[in-house]
Amino acid sequence: MKKHTASFAPERTAGNGPVTLSVEEALANTKLFPYWLDNPAEPPIEPELVGDVSADLLIVGGGFTGLWSAVQAKEQMPHLNVVLIEAGKVAHGASGRAGGIISTSVMHGLPNAVRVFPNDIDELERFGHKNLDGFEETLTRYGIDADVEWNGEMTVAVDPDHLDHLRGDYDLHKSHGHNVVLLNREDTLEQLNSPLFAGALWSRNRSGIVHPAKLAWGLKRAALQLGVRLYEKSPLVTVTDEGDTVFVKTPKGSVRAARVMFGSGTAKVGIPDINRRVMQVRDHVLATEPLTDEQLARIGWKNRQGIYDTRTQLNYFRLTKNNNIIFGGLVSYHFDGESNPYQDSRRETYHRLAQAFYRTFPQLSDVRFSHAWGGPIDYCSRGSVFAKRYLGGKAVFVAGYTGFGVAASRFGAFMGLNILFDRDSPERKLDVANQSPTYIPPEPFRWIGAKITFHAFDGADAEGGWKRAWINGLKRMGFPM
Repeated sequence: MKKHTASFAPERTAGNGPVTLSVEEALANTKLFPYWLDNPAEPPIEPELVGDVSADLLIVGGGFTGLWSAVQAKEQMPHLNVVLIEAGKVAHGASGRAGGIISTSVMHGLPNAVRVFPNDIDELERFGHKNLDGFEETLTRYGIDADVEWNGEMTVAVDPDHLDHLRGDYDLHKSHGHNVVLLNREDTLEQLNSPLFAGALWSRNRSGIVHPAKLAWGLKRAALQLGVRLYEKSPLVTVTDEGDTVFVKTPKGSVRAARVMFGSGTAKVGIPDINRRVMQVRDHVLATEPLTDEQLARIGWKNRQGIYDTRTQLNYFRLTKNNNIIFGGLVSYHFDGESNPYQDSRRETYHRLAQAFYRTFPQLSDVRFSHAWGGPIDYCSRGSVFAKRYLGGKAVFVAGYTGFGVAASRFGAFMGLNILFDRDSPERKLDVANQSPTYIPPEPFRWIGAKITFHAFDGADAEGGWKRAWINGLKRMGFPM
């Protein structure tokens, strides 16, 4: 069994190298707000819904799923009267807080797709390729400048014991025609220099990085150009099934619609079954100040891939257009899926994430953090998007991306619309469109289970024991880890 080492906190040292900051110093002036949303490119807010309106299609939620639903609905059915309501501001929920790594898969990665839908994997792979083609075409068609870079994605092993796992993933991806390269330690360090990395799997095309808020704002502009009536600061208060229509109340208005698409993530919309199948966990993210050319040269990263590591409590990281490093991880859960926990507004919450950053890149010990934030992840038992009918078939709920929704949300919206309008489409013949994730235990068992699980994540790789046994038990029960 490996010995568990104490958390790393850099101390100031003398010498000719870069100054070494303490975690407290590095976070002293950090803005506790998402880096992506702190941007003058944010468009003006649309008016709140006031009064009563009607619609052929009501979309609830102004994140990626809702925006992709609005754009695709108007493209495919231009005659539709489409209304979108957003509780706050477009992109200010999960979509504007993501890491912004674009993945080819619509099922949270190829290994997860094989785990959940082994009989449909070839079709799901085709959907993934077609989805990214449509993603790229949409950005071109509407002139959406979202800082997209198609540099691939890379999984780095942080322990030699993890290399067998990477080899298995390499064989799996090769068998499905992916352009992947398995890198040894030396080749990995040429791509991105960290003393932790023992090897890597680089998927070299059809994936990359994007500015998630700019993507959402671009989709918002496209939806408005297509004639969607979009209302911000208009949260759903109640939803009522009226038989032929659905009636939705907001604080100052209402919408009566023939059909409703819920792209509302983990928000409670008055349909209890939804929140039995999806739960909110909180991810945490840091943005460094922009790296100088000299600082960037210390770590390389010449191909600028989006990166995931192989820790059980994984970290992910990518560069921005301005060479900030976005560094995320440290997942937590708050009772009843609290959407705005006070912990996210405390610098101390991000200390461990900053320590993980400096362990990964000790040569960047002089780099400070400009932004820190928490964001919701809509977790479900199958670890990938699902679409389910409600209200006698007049409504469809789409969610469950479990952290991989930046590109998969386009496919989720496409599948959801096909189900909602009962259109013949290839994915509707597959289990992905006809099976729902299993129930997640209610509170307080949900909170207790989540607390034990995240405690097991912290140290499972180094300590093993009951923590590894607990995680393996959850995997056997079908929950993605």
